[in-house]
Amino acid sequence: MVKSVVLTLAAIAACAAFFIFIEWYLDKEFTEFYLAADALYEKIENETANREDANAVRIMWADKRSKLHIFIPHNDISYIDYRLNEATSYIYTQDYHSALANIEIVRQLAKSVPGNYKLRLENIF
Repeated sequence: MVKSVVLTLAAIAACAAFFIFIEWYLDKEFTEFYLAADALYEKIENETANREDANAVRIMWADKRSKLHIFIPHNDISYIDYRLNEATSYIYTQDYHSALANIEIVRQLAKSVPGNYKLRLENIF
């Protein structure tokens, strides 16, 4: 009896630790990505963004994306990919107005996606 209680408590503690780790990890990764997207947003707003700036953010996202597939659905990642690539293509053609709209979506996704996977009542039910 005591052994089952101890094993149950150990399993609960392991699950809690895993969920805390996931929340911390997602917050860290998306905060770094948000800061990069925000810096690109400011450059687009000032119309000083160039290919290298856009590619730097895309490379950063590609690195993070490869690890985030473990924790979040592919659809969320694909949508960020789509908008980031679209913003990059507009930067290439110097259509800063359209690039700004797309990078704003990327920024908002970088803020909201981690919250969708936190251990909260609204995410459970």
